[in-house]
Amino acid sequence: MPHRILIVGGGAGGLELATRLGRTLGKRGKAEITLVDANLTHIWKPLLHEVAAGSLNSSENELNYVAQAKWCHFNFQIGRLCGIDRAAKKIELTAISDAQGNQLLPARWLPYDTLVIAIGSKTNDFGTAGAAEHCIFLDNPQQAERFHQQLLSHYLCAHAQGNDKGHISVAIVGAGATGVELAAELHNAAHELAAYGLNGIQPQNMNITLIEAGPKVLPALPERISVPVHSTLEKLGVRVLTASAVQQIDADGLTIADGSVVPASLKVWAAGIKAPDFLNGIGGLESNRINQLLVRPSLQTTLDDDIFALGDCAACPLDDGSGRNVPPRAQAAHQQASLLARSLTLHLQGKALPAFQYRDYGSLVSLSRFSAVGNLMGNLMGNVKLEGWLARMFYISLYRMHQVALYGLPRTALLMLGDRIGRGTEPRLKLH
Repeated sequence: MPHRILIVGGGAGGLELATRLGRTLGKRGKAEITLVDANLTHIWKPLLHEVAAGSLNSSENELNYVAQAKWCHFNFQIGRLCGIDRAAKKIELTAISDAQGNQLLPARWLPYDTLVIAIGSKTNDFGTAGAAEHCIFLDNPQQAERFHQQLLSHYLCAHAQGNDKGHISVAIVGAGATGVELAAELHNAAHELAAYGLNGIQPQNMNITLIEAGPKVLPALPERISVPVHSTLEKLGVRVLTASAVQQIDADGLTIADGSVVPASLKVWAAGIKAPDFLNGIGGLESNRINQLLVRPSLQTTLDDDIFALGDCAACPLDDGSGRNVPPRAQAAHQQASLLARSLTLHLQGKALPAFQYRDYGSLVSLSRFSAVGNLMGNLMGNVKLEGWLARMFYISLYRMHQVALYGLPRTALLMLGDRIGRGTEPRLKLH
């Protein structure tokens, strides 16, 4: 019987790993690769802010897990992890019901010889009063679509009233990459909606406030990146509040720690991440305060050599002696998936596994069609700042690299060609 490799989580890291292993071990019959995810389709998470603003149609940028499994020689099972029996080497999946509550699949168990957990992260509201009730998070396409529908409803209502005096106020908590990119994309959406005739709310009457608890926007990046981004946002009309921790949220707006109030009819929480709560101590494994599974440099969990974790749900120590963990970024998940694609072959052979060495290749932030800014890092060029058109091209290339890992170069080239053709014939903004 082939060795059973079970991968839970079809995000960037998990899906890339399943694809790579399927094309090697799976195709050659060396192992049976199975991917488990709670959804039927995958969309690259850094695109969700564009889905929320309506500038990207999620259905046209989704990958179907069943089709990918067929093309790349692995199996797919729909399900949501809820337990691990390490002694019996099997995982438990919750029951699946339809929208009406009718059970489609009962709770069930799947066996494994090697288990990889790659379920990513979710938004961490840090227990802020009212955040869960009144804010939309952007953890998945469903939440992004929900925000878009609410945004569009405001515009349709204002349009139906037949005047151009409508207003909408949007508050975004967290000025990391997601918050910054969403603010810029919403500013672009305001102009696009008016251009399509939904001018009951004029672009200048979309009031966007970006709120950051720390001293600057893009807190993980150097000031030479964050300062021009802050300036660009303000030029676009975005109100930027730094050193402003949110204390409470209600239906009408947000209360800052200093007592000031930010009115908002639409509220997005984009500050902080944590692994899903059910991972905390699952199967007796060690986890940290944000529910990440503790792993060794080999990406094996600290208490079980046959269970690996990667991406945002793994607390992997950096190899620089700082005591810090690998940052929860898409490039880290990509690098870890690449390593595990080689390591799991060695694991099957009983050989020693290499240690993960994170390489920071820089960060790029898109400000919609207006600009992009960031830094690229490498051995040959050092730390180079990019702005404008060139930064935008590099930003787009990150998604293309993800597509190449999943589809291969020829099909990705066809997708790029289709995007260029479609851009000239289809609306630039989703209106449904």
